[in-house]
Parts: sequence; structure tokens; C-alpha cells
Amino acid sequence: MSFIVSEVIDGDTFKTSSNWKWGDDKNGDTVRIANYNAPETTEWGGKTATQKLKDLIEGKEVELKNPVNMSYGRIVCDVILNGTDIKELLN
Repeated sequence: MSFIVSEVIDGDTFKTSSNWKWGDDKNGDTVRIANYNAPETTEWGGKTATQKLKDLIEGKEVELKNPVNMSYGRIVCDVILNGTDIKELLN
């Protein structure tokens, strides 16, 4: 599934310009990067983490792969940018 990133919420969560679908009954526009945890925007380093993710993916096309679950209305999955797992670019 490929989507355009419409908004970065924080250092590990973003919105897509169209809804993703998972299974028969799950869909939405919010994505959390699997196996990656950035500080909340209000925590130390949070604004930097948010800006880094924003610079990397906002307005760009990403692939969503290997969804593992739903958490707080977000799909948790691997995020791929230009063939590279986004976690490799964030570390």
C-alpha cells in the first residue's frame, strides 16, 4: 500500500492523504511506525524527532507494509521510503 504523507503528528506518527484499509473492517488515515518509539512532542527531544520525521516524509509517498496491529485508532506497520525502512533513516 502506498500513500502520500499529509501531516506528521510527532516523531513516530503521521497521517496519510487517503485512508488505508486493513482486513475487512479496519481503515483510517493515521499510522504509527512499528518497533520505533520517539519522545512525545512535549518531552525532551520530541520537537527535534517530530521535525526529523517531517523533513523525511511529509508530502512524500511511503509504502505501508507488515501491519502488526491497531493502537489508538492507528495502524502500526513498517514504513518504507524509496525502498528503505524509515527506522534506518531515523536512527
